[in-house]
Amino acid sequence: MKKIISLCLIIVLLSIVFYSQVGKTHNVQVSIEESTKFSEEEINAAIAVVKRKFMGFRGCELTDLWYSESHSNQYSEDYLKYGNGSLNEDNDGNVIVLLSNFDVNSSGGDGSFEPNSTQSDWKWILVRDRKTDKWRVDDWGY
Repeated sequence: MKKIISLCLIIVLLSIVFYSQVGKTHNVQVSIEESTKFSEEEINAAIAVVKRKFMGFRGCELTDLWYSESHSNQYSEDYLKYGNGSLNEDNDGNVIVLLSNFDVNSSGGDGSFEPNSTQSDWKWILVRDRKTDKWRVDDWGY
């Protein structure tokens, strides 16, 4: 019985340590503007991919995540001309850009962010090979 209790305690402690190390997305405010380019289902699928990717942002909490068609179109165009899209031959219907804000805790996240800061208008560039494929994050940042 003591071994079971000890094992449970270790599992709980490891869970707490692991949870404190992942990027948090549970309180994110999501906003989706009207789109003529993507369905709501396609946009929500992209949002889910970004949330999963953000879990790797240790010590950070995603506060806002949004889709703006005008911003997405502008950033997609730049991506297709100057970014990886120019190398991958992605077409515009298979590139979506989401924007986000997130807070960084006192540890500075993984060390690449200013401690106790807020990152604003952080871009997430997602691509897919075909309209029927799943989104994947190709690039992020400013």
